[in-house]
Amino acid sequence: MSGIHVIGLNVHPVKSGGIRPVDSAVVERAGFAGDRRWMVVDETGKLVSAREEQRLFTITADTPETDPTVDASSLRLRADGMPDLHLPAPLGTVDGSAEIPVRLHRHDLTGALVSPEADAWVSKVVGRAGLRLVRCIDPTRRALNPDHSREGDHTAYADGYPVTLASLRSLARLNDWVAETAVERGEQLPEPLPIERFRPNVVVDGDLEAFVEDTWSSVRIGDVTFRVAKPVDRCVMTTVDPTTLDKGPEPIRTLARHRRWDGKTWFAIQLIPDEPGTVRVGDAVTPT
Repeated sequence: MSGIHVIGLNVHPVKSGGIRPVDSAVVERAGFAGDRRWMVVDETGKLVSAREEQRLFTITADTPETDPTVDASSLRLRADGMPDLHLPAPLGTVDGSAEIPVRLHRHDLTGALVSPEADAWVSKVVGRAGLRLVRCIDPTRRALNPDHSREGDHTAYADGYPVTLASLRSLARLNDWVAETAVERGEQLPEPLPIERFRPNVVVDGDLEAFVEDTWSSVRIGDVTFRVAKPVDRCVMTTVDPTTLDKGPEPIRTLARHRRWDGKTWFAIQLIPDEPGTVRVGDAVTPT
């Protein structure tokens, strides 16, 4: 099969929670349906992510988008050693009466409190008292950075933009660099980093060069067109193995040697949907 194609699609219902591979995804203006529509906050409403609480990686969220046995608008949470928690719809109130102010990095947003039961469950899994689970009721309230978006663009609780895309060719180049770094330092050769370290929504492969996605201005996936907002600047969360929760220097150490500018390290690109639709594993990818 020649050309560039989608070889993986992922939804992340709870921000920093388990990655949910899917065969197809409904694309909304806010991103993939069900993606990053929930997040965990502390007593002040500030985001709590796997940057500081790695056990968030161990929480698996089942939604209608990831599991057809889950009812519409409901949520099921799972974690090893814990009973499953099923949260039936409605989760939070559409009229906003249960919403609280929340802060996502530099963004002052709102979130609907899900339930005291959900708060207690998440707090126990993470091992930190006072955590709360909130839901994004209306993603249209959150405008995007005007330097890289248009009026009306919006998203829920993604860090910056609705959809992320990563290339396996770029990952292969990065893993080569990581191995070179280890050899230079006299270290044992590490296992190749998996693409999941970067939590992309879309994974592509095929006839493309490493990091050529940096040059794209737009991309068509199946029948849906996306604008490229900007590359993704990477943080220490990528240095944590989401399965073992072990932490190391990579990939930030090597990205800092080869992919550093504007004081940040970069891998993958961020996309903004131009229209709704559906994307599927196997779809052709046409960049411009």
